[in-house]
Amino acid sequence: MVKLRLKRMGKKKQPFYRIVAADSRAPRDGRFIELVGTYDPIKKSHSVEYKEDRVLHWLSAGAQPTDTVRSLLRGKGLWLKWTLIKQGADEAKIASELAAWERMREERAKRLAAGEVKAASEKAKEKAKKAEEAKEEAAPAKAAKSEAPQETEAVEPVAEVEQETPVEAKANEDDTAETAAVSEAEPEATDAPEETKESK
Repeated sequence: MVKLRLKRMGKKKQPFYRIVAADSRAPRDGRFIELVGTYDPIKKSHSVEYKEDRVLHWLSAGAQPTDTVRSLLRGKGLWLKWTLIKQGADEAKIASELAAWERMREERAKRLAAGEVKAASEKAKEKAKKAEEAKEEAAPAKAAKSEAPQETEAVEPVAEVEQETPVEAKANEDDTAETAAVSEAEPEATDAPEETKESK
């Protein structure tokens, strides 16, 4: 039984396929009867090229396409053409049906493109809104950080005054001892005149 299927070509992680008519018992990348097209999945548009007359020849000869090849032919409108041929439609009807299918496909592509543009604009708006919210949330925290260093600057000199070196502490003790001795001597001097007054 003949099948229309893909034969893998290309490098590692860069596949490229040939659409071939091959015996169903042959291995996937083995011997084939005829090359009828190519499929490149790497390109954004998923480019599919085929020989229309040869594909229709093999389909009319009873060749069965695999699911993947059928979907590729459906995407190019060839499967619709084959269905109309099987139904016995004339050339005018086939041409009008294909034209209607092509218009429908173009409209769908426009709708998808418009949807992508709309989604991109909404995503950009949402991103800008999140950025503004993050900025507003960060503003109070930034203001608090800018105020915090001023408070620490006011506190730091007080801490430095409280801490004394051992030499300064000893000098302060000596000063307090001298002032205490002087203050004790002054009351005695004041007492003496009072006694003299009493004696008089």
